[in-house]
Amino acid sequence: MNRQVVSKENYGFIDHFKVIAAILVIAIHTGPFTTYNEYVDFLFTGIVARLAVPFFFIASGFLLFQKIRGEAAQDRATIHRYIARIATLYGLAVLIYLPINVYAGYFSSDFTVYTLVKDILFDGTMYHLWYFPALITGVLITSFLYQRFSFPVMLVIAGLLYMIGLLGDSYYGLIEQSDLLHAIYTQMFMLFDYTRNGLFFAPIYLILGAWIAKRPLTGQTRGVMAFGFALSFVLMLIEGILVNQGKLPRHDSMYIFLVPTVYFLFSFLLLQKGRGGPYIRQLTTWIYILHPFAIVLVRGIGKATGTSAILVENSFIHFVAVTLLAICISHVVVRFLTRKKTKRATKQRAWAEIKVAHLKHNLEELKRLLPPAAELMAVAKANAYGHGSPQIAKILNQIGVGHFAVAELEEGIALRKQGIKGEILILGYTSLKNVSELIHYKLTQTVISEEYAASLDECGKKLQVHIKIDTGMGRLGEAHDNIGKILRMYRHEHLQVTGSYSHLSVSDSPNHEDIAYTKEQIDRFHNVIRQVELEGINPGILHIQSSYGILNGVDEICGMSRAGIALFGLLSKEDDVVNRSIDLRPVLSLHARVTLVKTIQAGSAISYGRNYRTSKNSQIATVSIGYADGIPRRLSEAGGYVLVRGQRASIVGNVCMDQLMIDVTHIPGVKEGDVVTLIGQDGGETITAEQLASRCNTITNEIVSGIGSRVERVYVE
Repeated sequence: MNRQVVSKENYGFIDHFKVIAAILVIAIHTGPFTTYNEYVDFLFTGIVARLAVPFFFIASGFLLFQKIRGEAAQDRATIHRYIARIATLYGLAVLIYLPINVYAGYFSSDFTVYTLVKDILFDGTMYHLWYFPALITGVLITSFLYQRFSFPVMLVIAGLLYMIGLLGDSYYGLIEQSDLLHAIYTQMFMLFDYTRNGLFFAPIYLILGAWIAKRPLTGQTRGVMAFGFALSFVLMLIEGILVNQGKLPRHDSMYIFLVPTVYFLFSFLLLQKGRGGPYIRQLTTWIYILHPFAIVLVRGIGKATGTSAILVENSFIHFVAVTLLAICISHVVVRFLTRKKTKRATKQRAWAEIKVAHLKHNLEELKRLLPPAAELMAVAKANAYGHGSPQIAKILNQIGVGHFAVAELEEGIALRKQGIKGEILILGYTSLKNVSELIHYKLTQTVISEEYAASLDECGKKLQVHIKIDTGMGRLGEAHDNIGKILRMYRHEHLQVTGSYSHLSVSDSPNHEDIAYTKEQIDRFHNVIRQVELEGINPGILHIQSSYGILNGVDEICGMSRAGIALFGLLSKEDDVVNRSIDLRPVLSLHARVTLVKTIQAGSAISYGRNYRTSKNSQIATVSIGYADGIPRRLSEAGGYVLVRGQRASIVGNVCMDQLMIDVTHIPGVKEGDVVTLIGQDGGETITAEQLASRCNTITNEIVSGIGSRVERVYVE
């Protein structure tokens, strides 16, 4: 049986179906087929489209409870943040529709404080806004139950609530047959207009989402979920038709078989692997919020232009026009909010500014040093040396780079999920149990030994590979003098060899002995390739140069070179000298903010360990970045400094996990919010990554690749 494992990245199909769900909500509120056939419209909007809102609920439950870890205080904070975010969206939506409410007579003589409270808590101040208070109420109920009961008990309780809601919705006709129940529901409807709310409707779907989050679908197959969805969907259609024919519904939001239909649909989509992302999620939210505004606009346009007969009275054209307008308006809103968020990010804790123009410039400079027909492979491992792997790869892909190298499988998968085209070579080892993922994501695997080649071949699946030859690095690859083994690596039936390569160990060194060793490595590599070709074997594209091989011009024969650290405008060491003339420009600068400035008396200890004491009364500023963000802890001991207001400020005391302290006694006017530069230029002063690495007795590669995930990457031209 083909078992599916869901990882936290596989949400693409969920995100895309949310867009479909938002469009289904528009259909419910516009009735696209009423002009042509009202019964068909009922089947579509009264049954099929009812998948939309439950899908939103189950997705919300899943995503929220992915973050619940079982630590009470942290979990409460997560729930509170989530509710605050939804409440903020709800409040904003209420304000957006306030003018329409006024125009429509919402605040007429029937308006009371009671009706306002009822609408805010249950029904929404606009007909579609009930979803937000329902989500808040449902989350509160779900989290309350989660803290006290097992999932089976939670589902039973939520199921009972759902049944109560059903009797006030699609099965209301049954209630009318009982005077007692009718009286009870009449009282209930004085509190809220519908039972499709946060008390009865939302909890079952939120709990199902939470259940899936805590019970991954490792043993389920796409086929089972697809069949479950198809069967449940058909039964829901039959149910909807029957209750409608029996004239039972007071409303048609809730069906018995809607629950399994949404569960199987969500599970099936979760098992698919696809690209989604924040943009699609935000777009969906705003389509939902703004589509009534689009309805008003379309009707206004129709009236103003005399085209109401087409834009409004034709239900399908009306639906399409509203949908397109809602998507366009939502796109503008999301783009605006995204830009605002990026700008705000630079005002917050810590960020790395990535200059795209410098990246493109470095690429052209490196290509200039290569033979005209030679390819360049961009090394995007270790989060593209700290620069942000998906974003960097996208930029390079768009300007023609078609070869990428990563260290391991997950890095390659991450690039594919971001839509990166071309060859992605995994430089390291991949477990044999993950061969199917290599094939699924069309990744090229490095063959690191003859034994590994044999094991890969035994998997019985066609696999693209590059052969690694160890010419003196002593790391991965079959030793260059094991010609018999090397030839066998090329002859395996299931391995499609598209390239061969080696790695130079001292191509950055100007030492004569090291230069001789580099030449020896190159000779060994080409000697192996000659013997491979003499056997009538095509070794594929050849590559032995990395950044320093390109910069020092050590080999002009291979058809491809791997560019890593140099692509980002950096050298590994501050005092490195290269043979070839090249204008490299640093792509990354690193910044944080002053969070506090205070006067510290002479003789006072600063930071952990009391290793530093002020020699005089001093102005000490705290900066919002630390060793968990990639700043070496020993930087203060090594005489490290930062730039503030164009001047140097020494780091004092040990660097903390999240913060560091600097002496700004000599810099007038330093205050909270000031920008602190750790790598980059401020005024006439500059700190390079190479200088920072040199102070810490390491290489630049380690410094930039160590910049943590908490540091926001901001991409600018």
